[in-house]
Amino acid sequence: MSLKIAAAGFLLIAREPLPSFLLMRHRDRWDLPKGHAENGESLLETALRETHEETGIEIRHVAPDPDFRFQLEYRVRNAKRGTYDKQVTYFLGYLQNEMPVSLTEHTGYRWWRWPAERPIQAKTIDPLLAAVREHLGKYPDRLQIPGCQSQTIEARSDPTAR
Repeated sequence: MSLKIAAAGFLLIAREPLPSFLLMRHRDRWDLPKGHAENGESLLETALRETHEETGIEIRHVAPDPDFRFQLEYRVRNAKRGTYDKQVTYFLGYLQNEMPVSLTEHTGYRWWRWPAERPIQAKTIDPLLAAVREHLGKYPDRLQIPGCQSQTIEARSDPTAR
C-alpha cells in the first residue's frame, strides 16, 4: 500500500484595490502557500498555519469561504520520503487588501489580477482557479467589500461606474 500524505493550503483573494490572488514562486513554478498536516490538526488548521508560516500574513486577516474546498491528488517522488501520494485540500480565503508577503520557503510572490487572464500551471493552479471562478459565479457577493451592500469591487474598478 502506498503512503498517502495530507496537505492543505489557501488561495487568497484580496478584495481591494482590485480583486487579485496570491501565488508564491518556487524556483521553477508558481505555487500556493500549503503544507503537510500535523497530527491532530484539521485541514483548515493546517491551511491557516501554513499560510501564516509561508507568507507572514496573520490568520486574523484571512476570512475562509465556508462553502469552498478543492482537492487534488498526485504522486510525489523525493529523496526525503521516497514515492508517495499527496492529497492537497485547498481552501479559499479573502483578504480586505493585498498584503506584503514575508518569504520563508519561496523565491518570490505575485498578486495576480482576478480572474487570471492566461493559464498559469495546467496540473494544479488552473483547475483550482477554474473551480474558484465557478464558485464565485454562484456567490458573486463573496468579492463584495464588507459593509458595501450595493456595489461589488468589479463595479468600483470601472471608472464609468458611479
